[in-house]
Amino acid sequence: MSALFNHAIRWEFTDKNPITGPVRSSGVRQSAKRERIPDLLEVEEFQRLQAELKVRERILVWLDMSSGLRRGELAGLRWHDIQFQELAIMAQRSVVDQVVGKVKTEASKRPIPIDPFIAEDLLLWYRTTKYNRPEDYVFATDAPRAGKKRGKQPVWLSKVMSYHIQPVVKQLGITKRIGWHTFRRTYTTLLHANGEDVKVVQDLLRHGSSRIMLDVYAQAVTPAKRKAQGKVVEMLRDTEKKTK
Repeated sequence: MSALFNHAIRWEFTDKNPITGPVRSSGVRQSAKRERIPDLLEVEEFQRLQAELKVRERILVWLDMSSGLRRGELAGLRWHDIQFQELAIMAQRSVVDQVVGKVKTEASKRPIPIDPFIAEDLLLWYRTTKYNRPEDYVFATDAPRAGKKRGKQPVWLSKVMSYHIQPVVKQLGITKRIGWHTFRRTYTTLLHANGEDVKVVQDLLRHGSSRIMLDVYAQAVTPAKRKAQGKVVEMLRDTEKKTK
């Protein structure tokens, strides 16, 4: 069952494995009905959170919040997937609990625009991390306990969330349940709140074409996607710019 839930995480049917967490022997709930409405971050909450995170975690949440990458895609990023000159990311794989698999759909392989602000952060991380060869994972583990796999596999994003992000959320007095999928949901909500075209939102989130009829009629162009993404990044950076 644990392996089954890991596959469900990769295909985005759930965002956690109840067999292994949040605590041992937590069990599996039997109902398929959602127990609670997923929490979303307010812009001000995100701004406060990112300001308190260390560089790796800050770049992780900014990248997730501004690209809508799924957790497995975020973990599976290698440096050669990032095209800095074209300001784009190509999600080629999904890694869940160190098991490498395919991305969710063919639509998931569409280029993902990177805002210039985010590209600067990624370049900062490129210069900071010891693992910056083209084939290295962007967020490779450097933990001594990884042994021979040190630098050769991505960090455990569930551990990063539990040990480095959720404690900061709690310290800030934010009472919401925050996970990696929270950033994708919040990004989606901000895009809709900005009045973006449904087709542009669909393409930015790389949903399968069979789910939205507009696929039959239109193909969103990259400039439109960049403009939509840029609006969200500007919203998230607004307080930061005012305080300088």
